[in-house]
Amino acid sequence: MSGIPASAAGGSSKAGPSAGGARARASRASRADMSGGGGVPGSASGAGAPGGGATGDTSAAAGVSAGTSAGAGVSADGGAAGAGGDDGGARPARGGKLAAAAVNQASVWNIANLLTMLRLLLVPAFVALMLADGGYDPAWRAFAWAAFAIAMITDLFDGHLARTYNLVTDFGKIADPIADKAIMGAALICLSLLDDLPWWVTGVILGRELGITLLRFLVIRYGVIPASRGGKLKTLTQGVAVGMYILALTGWLATLRWWVMAVAVVLTVATGLDYVKQAIVLRRRGMAARESASEETEA
Repeated sequence: MSGIPASAAGGSSKAGPSAGGARARASRASRADMSGGGGVPGSASGAGAPGGGATGDTSAAAGVSAGTSAGAGVSADGGAAGAGGDDGGARPARGGKLAAAAVNQASVWNIANLLTMLRLLLVPAFVALMLADGGYDPAWRAFAWAAFAIAMITDLFDGHLARTYNLVTDFGKIADPIADKAIMGAALICLSLLDDLPWWVTGVILGRELGITLLRFLVIRYGVIPASRGGKLKTLTQGVAVGMYILALTGWLATLRWWVMAVAVVLTVATGLDYVKQAIVLRRRGMAARESASEETEA
């Protein structure tokens, strides 16, 4: 049913009734195609009429445009859904941060920190027991020794637990050394107040502990001073010596505790000098590294 244009039928504009009929039939066919919704443009329906073809093409274009708009709508909905999904993913992320903060906050109450807190609480209890009834009652001194021994034992375990089970916290880093120095300082000062231990011994030990702590802070910009090789032995010897002085010992045990304290003092001074040496080396290396970095930057 291909329609023949007028120029092809007669070579002139006088196409006659047949040409007009052909155009009418083509127009009706085009309208039928459009009303039937077949989705076939007028040019493809066999109607050669320009009007019908244009109308069909326009309808088809409109359909495509509508489909594009619908697709855009779907795409927009999908984008919105995707955005919602991203937001949904972001919300758990924020929740995860809050949960992580809660875990970090709860981790302060781990076993290592609890032992450190116990050691801090034992300091005033130890002083009260040590000075009870004038400070010379053997029974009260035995109770004071028990409190001191518990504090020293927890000192051995809390750091090990924190490192082994990844329980290291900022609170533990600050509270642990404070608790160590607090119980040892309280014992030394009480013993010197009771004239059981010379003040110079107390001064040497406490001066070394406070001095090394200050030295660590002074060189922290260059690095961290590693633990002294004899640090653990020094701590153990100090604990044994002070514990023996807390107990009301007599005879050869009283003489033995003097020698143990002498060894503790020697180790205290030796490890303190080792820390000073390490601090000097660390500072020199840090300054040399800074100078080298500045020279490379200038070059």
